[in-house]
Amino acid sequence: MRGENRSGVSRAAILGATVLGAIVVAIGALAAGPNIVPRVTGAAQPMQEISPPPLARPITDDVRRMRNYPEQPPVIPHAIEGYQLTLHANRCLECHRRQFTEGSGAPMISVTHFMDRDGQVLADVTPRRYFCTACHVQQTDAKPLVGNDFEDMLLVGKSKR
Repeated sequence: MRGENRSGVSRAAILGATVLGAIVVAIGALAAGPNIVPRVTGAAQPMQEISPPPLARPITDDVRRMRNYPEQPPVIPHAIEGYQLTLHANRCLECHRRQFTEGSGAPMISVTHFMDRDGQVLADVTPRRYFCTACHVQQTDAKPLVGNDFEDMLLVGKSKR
């Protein structure tokens, strides 16, 4: 029949149900109000201008830090301010590329940085591992934003004996 779909429901009934559903959703949204999440860095109001906190000082003692878990990228134990890291230049490679490690004393880049996504070993750093600071971060003296009670899995249980 004209004005009905194949299941026998009229277009007017579908339109009425759609409008009713939209009204219920709108009333629910208005009743709940906006959900404002507090800032992690303080209690400033949204859109209020605040002074940024001072930058944390980098730790530059050149001490290699123990990793917290297997496959963790090592942290950068020296200053990197002013290092050029662009598509055409990577200052990290001036010391960490295999052929420069003897003169610089820096650890060589991991062999995984020479493998492409198919596992083929390349002669130079693969493009997907070229931007070092995507994984490696400089260690700073910043206070943690939240508490941390992390315990190395090798030490858990030993301290309780």
